[in-house]
Amino acid sequence: MKMSHIDLSHLRLPLVSPFETSFGRVFYNDTLIIKIVADGITGWGECPASAAPYYSYETVHTCSYIIEKFLAPLINGKAISTPSDLPQLFSKVRGHNIAKAGIEMAYWDALAKKKKIPLYKLLGGKRNEIPTGISLGIEPSIPVLLNNISSAIDKGYQRIKIKIKKGWDIVVVKEVRKHFPSVMLSVDANGAYTLADKEHLRRLDPYNLLMLEQPLSYDDYVDHRILQEALRTPICLDESIRSPDDGRRAIELGSCKVINIKQARLGGTTNAIKLHDIAKKHNIPVWCGGLLESGIGRAHNIALATLPNFLLPGDISASERYYREDVIDPPVTVTKNGTIKLQDAVGIGYNVKEGIIKKYCVWRRRVL
Repeated sequence: MKMSHIDLSHLRLPLVSPFETSFGRVFYNDTLIIKIVADGITGWGECPASAAPYYSYETVHTCSYIIEKFLAPLINGKAISTPSDLPQLFSKVRGHNIAKAGIEMAYWDALAKKKKIPLYKLLGGKRNEIPTGISLGIEPSIPVLLNNISSAIDKGYQRIKIKIKKGWDIVVVKEVRKHFPSVMLSVDANGAYTLADKEHLRRLDPYNLLMLEQPLSYDDYVDHRILQEALRTPICLDESIRSPDDGRRAIELGSCKVINIKQARLGGTTNAIKLHDIAKKHNIPVWCGGLLESGIGRAHNIALATLPNFLLPGDISASERYYREDVIDPPVTVTKNGTIKLQDAVGIGYNVKEGIIKKYCVWRRRVL
């Protein structure tokens, strides 16, 4: 497929309610929407990099710069037979995985439309329904969090994940378990602790957690091995795993027992599938994480999560979880059984609402 143009749109989407992690509290989400036209077919992708370099060094601004100045020139005039060729083509640009992923996702959508099949089938997915969970942020009080958990359970979510940090951890988990003793529960620290907190984190062991996600530094999987040896609670790595090889090293070291796969963090769908396959070979379950994506990125995540080793409910959630107005139609919904049903339409399976993109657009420009 040969690209004719790339349009970038920086969106600022207001959240239904503030979302707080160990990084801080946000009231809206910045994201970069990518629209490509290749062989006359439109494909949609997303760079869910946010406005500030907290989760990653990448932002919507770095993504747009890297795409315009470096990635777009690499594909300009080239016939791309498969999006799987893009990681190698982009390899001369070090890092900037979220920028690379946005372009690759758009290519996958366009190729699925060209083949007239749903994206999940093109990726090799077999399921037409996936289990899902919900991620709940740090709240002003424990009663507020408990109410949010109760509401999420009523909506059918199969797994509850709560964000933790120093001062909002052991007591909070104890109270959650007291009120919801049987719910599938995990916690996510986003790198808020150090190895010096090992004994403190061992106090989570009695609460039968599904996993403790990214307790230590965003770039570490060596100290995580030491921590995992000290804990009964399985460690899941997120930020530390930026390539399939990172995942392989972490597994071989014994640094984790679960891996969170985010195709944006890994540089695209191709690398996400490679990591999925490596984890499957080592009997390490994976699940699909999220970065407050709009419906476009969410649709790509849904397609990816149909692969067989996505054994645990992910963070994909319904559109209404974050946004009153999503950029896709129909919006993503969750069944009463806590699942998301795949759309049978071609490509990502959803219609993109360009009017909503225009409504929340900070700026838009054509870079190719």
